[in-house]
Amino acid sequence: QVQLVESGGGLVQAGGSLRLSCAASGRTFSGYAMGWFRQAPGKEREFVAVIRWNNGFAVYTDSVKGRFTISRDTAKNTVTLQMNRLKPEDSAVYYCATGPAWINLPSREEQYDYWGQGTQVTVSS
Repeated sequence: QVQLVESGGGLVQAGGSLRLSCAASGRTFSGYAMGWFRQAPGKEREFVAVIRWNNGFAVYTDSVKGRFTISRDTAKNTVTLQMNRLKPEDSAVYYCATGPAWINLPSREEQYDYWGQGTQVTVSS
């Protein structure tokens, strides 16, 4: 059974940094992608970033480009989202997810088949 466990959320001031981690188990992730999504109160869950497990190729949503970096450690089966220059609008519950990446990297919720429980990120102004 695939399990994804996020950690690293918390409260930070605007301009600060946080590092989220996702510990993954239960599947051979070759051929899959690991993504981060977020959901703020009253809003739909949105795509943040995704990385292809095999080669580390990553894609970001425009609002986090240049501030967030997604990476993976294939030996430890972990995915990390380094978030710098945080803004209040980055506040949300952040979810780690995994899904097939046979051709294109997935960026929609329905393309992912397993999700973590989420971790809260709050950025104060």
